[in-house]
Amino acid sequence: MNIHEHQAKEILKQYGVAVPRGKVAFTVDEAVEAAKELGTDVVVVKAQIHAGGRGKAGGVKLAKSLDEVRAYAQELLGKKLVTYQTGPEGKEVKRLLIEQGCDIRKEYYVGMVVDRTTGRVVLMASEEGGVEIEEVAKRAPEKIVKEYIDPLTGLMPFQARKVAYAINIPKELVGKAVKFFMGLYQAFVDKDCSLAEINPLVVTGDGEVLALDAKLNFDDNALFRHPEIAALRDPNEEDPREQEAAKYDLSYIALDGNIGCMVNGAGLAMATMDIIKFYGGEPANFLDVGGGASVEKVREAFKIILSDPNVKGILVNIFGGIMKCDVIATGIVEAAKQVELKVPLVVRLEGTNVELGKKILAESGLDIVSADSMADAAQKIVSLVS
Repeated sequence: MNIHEHQAKEILKQYGVAVPRGKVAFTVDEAVEAAKELGTDVVVVKAQIHAGGRGKAGGVKLAKSLDEVRAYAQELLGKKLVTYQTGPEGKEVKRLLIEQGCDIRKEYYVGMVVDRTTGRVVLMASEEGGVEIEEVAKRAPEKIVKEYIDPLTGLMPFQARKVAYAINIPKELVGKAVKFFMGLYQAFVDKDCSLAEINPLVVTGDGEVLALDAKLNFDDNALFRHPEIAALRDPNEEDPREQEAAKYDLSYIALDGNIGCMVNGAGLAMATMDIIKFYGGEPANFLDVGGGASVEKVREAFKIILSDPNVKGILVNIFGGIMKCDVIATGIVEAAKQVELKVPLVVRLEGTNVELGKKILAESGLDIVSADSMADAAQKIVSLVS
């Protein structure tokens, strides 16, 4: 789950992480009033959407008067902001962060993620802040410092100092940087984050170490422990199909292709998307119905796939272990009849009750193409939508 920058900063403040003073605004008048309250010579007007690259896309403005704040707020609110992360459709700006301007002397990058290889949280930092960390990793990987954190001890002060020195934080500010890193780690662990990213962390002319931008992502599976985090969800920033899928405990992610996929198991779903691309097709979604799906769950999954106007064909790839092939087949038939299926449908079933499942599909009266393997299924659906 993602949240907005202003929400992330409010959380980080609770852990002693220094952030600029700021206030969220939903209207032009609220933006002007917030700027008045800040009372600084320079005010930053920042579009709040769930995407990076806002500055390059014109979503961050420096205002030197209340008139400029008003003008920038009018320009940004309601605007479709297109960044490298939003895709060409962009995202509508519905809120702004009005923030004090800072005398920036140097920008850094700091981030935390769970490293899957070691099973530990890793603190990553670079003295090249303000740009996409992926660019730094490609161009100068040696400039990314990594410190792996023992879950029994947590981030130790000596590790935080080591990182601060490695990225050339000014010596007189290393103490503040250590406090910053320690607070960021505690927030990461306490709130069950999957990502914490500060880009940029800045050193200011008056000797502060601040999170000029902040991004926090949370593990959906841990939200039951954090109702205060779940309450921060902004449905306007989420694909309505993904919201609908969440109601039925379906894992759905919309993509840009035209072949809808319904698969059980994340690994099989990834393999299915790969083999579609291998044979020249483009998947329209990732959809994992899970291992214990009911007829209703399968039916709703089918509806969600078909709600995407880009879908020109559907591939169902089910390996029945816990999931029974006859349940999948019944759900497919019910859904196809309800939505009046008008696009090609290829189904590959294997596993528990597979013969019964194939029988249900064959006797349904629907135009369903059966496949004997993943490769066979992928080639058939690609040829049918070409």
